[in-house]
Amino acid sequence: MKSHFTKHIKDLDLFLILFFLLVFVTYGREEQAAPDAKNEIERKVQKVNVVAERFNFTPSRIKVKEGGLLEITLTSDDTFHGFRIPSANINQIIPARGRGSVKIVFDAKEKGSYAFECSRPCGAGHTMMRGVIIVE
Repeated sequence: MKSHFTKHIKDLDLFLILFFLLVFVTYGREEQAAPDAKNEIERKVQKVNVVAERFNFTPSRIKVKEGGLLEITLTSDDTFHGFRIPSANINQIIPARGRGSVKIVFDAKEKGSYAFECSRPCGAGHTMMRGVIIVE
């Protein structure tokens, strides 16, 4: 009877060892980033400061390479303004002078021209407050 009991213990030990080995192999290894995720991490980030003031953006023309990311830090030299890129679904309020800045990120996926504009009425010249991002 003792040998029968000992055989079951050895079988159980073998089962547990195989079970934990399988769990370790399946879940214990490091995650590897998918090729697309790796490319996302390595994308070049171009940074630019844009100042809004009645009734323009400086600079009003920004160039970026296709496939890159454009990080825009927005500040105002006077009142509250808005910054909208309609084709990229971006619309951000720019705080008034002395109240800080705000950052947006534009994904330069495709070549082309992407217009931006002030989206908050700021005076008589509001409609002239425009610019363009050129993806090359």
